[in-house]
Amino acid sequence: MKKSLASVFGEVLKELRNKAGISQETLAYECELDRSFISMLERGLRMPTIETLFKLSKPLKKSPSEIITLVELKAI
Repeated sequence: MKKSLASVFGEVLKELRNKAGISQETLAYECELDRSFISMLERGLRMPTIETLFKLSKPLKKSPSEIITLVELKAI
């Protein structure tokens, strides 16, 4: 069964966050978002807006397009 795009995005987000060595709380703080929202993104319960994607990209040290490419590759 194929995973939802939100689930794939969540997996990529969690992988990037772990590789960056930061907690959900730190990521949320640096993006000016709530930690529970980061959790919902990682669990595939929410999808980010473009604005949120740009906010997430800075602390993860990836461009928004790199994040989307990773999601695209994992979704195929």
